[in-house]
Amino acid sequence: MDELNSEAGRIDGGQAAGRIDGGPAVDPNGRIGGGLAVDLAAWRAGGGLFPITRVPGCELPAVAEAADFAVLPVGAVEWHGPHLPLGSDLILAEGFAGESAVTGGPRGVLFPAVPYAACPGQTRPWPGTVSIRPEVAVGYLSDVIEGIVAAGFTRLLVVNGHDANMSTVRAAMEWVSGRRLASLLLVNWFQLVTPAETTEIYGEPPARGHGGAYETSGVLGFDPGAVRLDATTDLPPKPKLPVAHPYVLIESRPNPWEGWSGHVSLASETAGRRVRELAGTRLRETVDAWVAAPLPGPPEGAA
Repeated sequence: MDELNSEAGRIDGGQAAGRIDGGPAVDPNGRIGGGLAVDLAAWRAGGGLFPITRVPGCELPAVAEAADFAVLPVGAVEWHGPHLPLGSDLILAEGFAGESAVTGGPRGVLFPAVPYAACPGQTRPWPGTVSIRPEVAVGYLSDVIEGIVAAGFTRLLVVNGHDANMSTVRAAMEWVSGRRLASLLLVNWFQLVTPAETTEIYGEPPARGHGGAYETSGVLGFDPGAVRLDATTDLPPKPKLPVAHPYVLIESRPNPWEGWSGHVSLASETAGRRVRELAGTRLRETVDAWVAAPLPGPPEGAA
């Protein structure tokens, strides 16, 4: 986990859990100072995030009843180039998950991240990528999501840091929502900043893409010590198709490609802080609107 800032109510970046969003300080072992009863009372009164790993079984019904939502980060262990850590997607998923609730806002319950994912053919051969089969990923995510809902958390936010998770998480959500009363929200951090804004930050060269300036800056915004900008030079990505409408193009090796591509020389901590600010604000706006909306009805045929 990343170090958390209780004053700002957001994850600051780092290696070990430091302070829970909008809540009391925790030590490196994840224990919140002041005792469990005090910590839970502060969370109930002040909002923010509380880790499910610290909730005793006897407190689970009350915590689930008090919670406005649960949050599950999902990432990947995957090659992102010589300059980025293998856990980049996890750093971003956990980081933005920690930004989903702040002091004075909704009460969230933070579940441990799902670290492994189905990875595309373009990154599977590269060192450090740990990929699971898509059908395994969908089944595993379905069980995890249903388990969280079954524990009493009707609203579940999934904060995603890995592009390929978009399809597997959605498939799992669709399956669970047909079995249980649930409101399941998937937010991909990389979609929270507009293309126009990335152009404003980085200029005209393409900044988005696997291991590029946008993703690199995002990691710098949470954990700058994990990034080695001096380990590589720019690898300009293959140009996109000259059309204005959306499309999905999957290729075996979109040369130029080394398991990543991009203009990493444009990445910086300053850009990362801006990306984090924009995306974090929009994530909280989305969560606030979601928890204020009515819950859905039960699925057809449910008991």
